[in-house]
Amino acid sequence: MRFGETPPQPGGSQARNGAGSAVAKEESAEPLEPLSSDATVDVDEERRASAVDEILDALDRELVGLAPVKTRIREIAALLLVDRLRQRFGIESPRPTLHMCFTGGPGTGKTTVALRMAKLLTGLGYLPKGHLVSVTRDEMVGQYIGHTAPKTKEVLARAMGGVLFIDEAYYLHRPENERDYGQEAIEILLQVMENRREELVVILAGYKDRMDGFFAMNPGMSSRIAHHIDFPDYTLDELAAIGDLMLAEQSYEFTPETRAVFQHYLERRREQPRFANARSVRNALERARLRQANRIISAGRPVGRTDLLRIEPEDFLASRVLADDPAPEETPCA
Repeated sequence: MRFGETPPQPGGSQARNGAGSAVAKEESAEPLEPLSSDATVDVDEERRASAVDEILDALDRELVGLAPVKTRIREIAALLLVDRLRQRFGIESPRPTLHMCFTGGPGTGKTTVALRMAKLLTGLGYLPKGHLVSVTRDEMVGQYIGHTAPKTKEVLARAMGGVLFIDEAYYLHRPENERDYGQEAIEILLQVMENRREELVVILAGYKDRMDGFFAMNPGMSSRIAHHIDFPDYTLDELAAIGDLMLAEQSYEFTPETRAVFQHYLERRREQPRFANARSVRNALERARLRQANRIISAGRPVGRTDLLRIEPEDFLASRVLADDPAPEETPCA
């Protein structure tokens, strides 16, 4: 996908949406020779050398939909590539601020995009490594005096040279608790975000309304975030496409009748509590696989390859989501 193009339609492995921390292969961009003022640069060649297109294409393969997110990432990539070209001509300008905030519901691909952003920044020479460290409040904030600083510094040390992804970042600050030590973690984080910008990019993530409240209480943090990217919930058609991709990756298939039942399942599941976009799709398919396996074993008859591939309508119809019981099938952490 090139910078001026519209992102392709769904394709690839959505199974990685909402995944936990991941580590990309470390790589360092080679230093580029300076250019004379009358030289010209082949932009296509520069783009290929930085692997920008490869990284953006991978993002399109891994994530269904999210056109506004992909457009914003493409714009950031274009800005950084142009900044890289300006550096080669000796044009002086401040280093772009790269700290970001990703807002949206669970299972919308924030961690996957953060991972690709880490690789992008490394390929363009803005970070010495390409790894992503994903943490929550518990890994940064201590429970007693003197505990928070070493925990926070240890996380920052692990992330140095790459991207630090802080999920549900608003939980760092709990003003209702007078004995909360989150403010200390925030102050240490702010210092590093300002003083070591060339070694670390911080991405804060969480629900938009809660992140807005967090920034209102921590204006110093807000002023250090250059890019705010909102991840919309998936449409019903996008969720169905995600299901198709996950199913194909696991070497299963729907019958036409099953596909209609699955679509109805998604309609019902979206209306229930704790719906988590791609994560809920993945969980639904896992339960359907369990029911298929139990159905095959309980039947006690010979089976062929087709039997092992197919998910039948009853593998979803047995779900509480499609029963009269309105209680959601997933646990609160799903």
